[in-house]
Amino acid sequence: MSEKIVVFSVGDSLCALPLAGVEKVIRAVQISPLPEAPDIIAGAINLAGQILPVINLRRRFCFADRDLRVDDRFIIATTQKRTVALMADAVEGLREVSSEQLVRLEDPLAFAPQLRGAAKISGELILIFDLDLFLSENEERSLEKALKA
Repeated sequence: MSEKIVVFSVGDSLCALPLAGVEKVIRAVQISPLPEAPDIIAGAINLAGQILPVINLRRRFCFADRDLRVDDRFIIATTQKRTVALMADAVEGLREVSSEQLVRLEDPLAFAPQLRGAAKISGELILIFDLDLFLSENEERSLEKALKA
């Protein structure tokens, strides 16, 4: 059995999300501030009339922050609660992961509770994340409040 994943980079790390949760990838656009949002929310964008919070993956993964670049990408993805835009340095494309290549985590790691597993494909280690775990319950509540303000 295999699964399709969308592979992207953040810093020097290759990361992935299951394709099922990803709607599309767009070029980075200017982000509007979202006062009172959690720290990992860079702000919001308007995508075809829909206001989407933008998750700064560098902050989520505790990487050095940097300014948005013209060649960055936003991954538009859907969680159980909302559609979000994820800031990625680059999107590498689709890959297929077989069950032999995938190592699933039975228990969440304290330093990376969003990590679902990892795969080694063509000699590269790819960290596979669960999008529904990117925001804690407190962050989710703060974001909801900020979006309604």
